[in-house]
Formats: sequence, structure tokens, C-alpha cells
Amino acid sequence: MEKMYTKNAPDAIGPYSQAVKTGSLIFTSGQIAINPASGNVEATTIEEQTEQVCKNLKNILENAGSSLEKAVKTVCFLKNMEDFTAFNQVYGKYFTEKPARSCVAVKQLPKDVLVEVEVIAEA
Repeated sequence: MEKMYTKNAPDAIGPYSQAVKTGSLIFTSGQIAINPASGNVEATTIEEQTEQVCKNLKNILENAGSSLEKAVKTVCFLKNMEDFTAFNQVYGKYFTEKPARSCVAVKQLPKDVLVEVEVIAEA
């Protein structure tokens, strides 16, 4: 098992890795809309936050030798299911190969963000 790290995605805000590579798979930790340049959540809308989350995931996967196109499964957490359509509009621009996915509403996310996404991808 190999831990992955890139400065082009936010540092972990807890005792975990940005991603772990094992065998032919890469497992990312859930990403929220932290801008890696500032270390802060700057985006306020679901669309802006989803953009930042997808960029973070893209950077993590590319650093690990993979890509969003190689995603086989995503798990998506929304603070409000009313954001589902707006979330899908942005998500669909990044996950063009349509991996398997779960999407659930949760009561609260770290730093009170609106969205969190994790990915399992082929290496």
C-alpha cells in the first residue's frame, strides 16, 4: 500500500491520506471544496464547491498516475438533496465516463461545506 500526496490538493484536515494506492486501485479520501492554494473554503455555491472538489480529485488522481476517466466508483455526499440537479451539472463535466455512484444527503460535512466526493479509480 502506497500513500499518495500532492500539493495541488488540500492537505488532510485529520489523520488520513489524500489517497492510497493498493494493487491496481486508487482510493481517494473524501474531498471538500478547500482551495489548496489558500487552505480555505472560498466557494459558496454548490456549483462552485463541486468545481473545486472535482479539481482536487483530478489533481490527486493525476498525481497517482490515474485520472477521472479511470474512476470506477464515486461516493457523493450532499448537505441538501435539493442541490442534486446543480451538483450533477458540474459533476457530469468531470466524470464523463459515468462511473458507478452513490449519492446521499447528510446532516453536516466538515467545515460546513455543501458537498464531499470520494473516488475509487484504476491506477
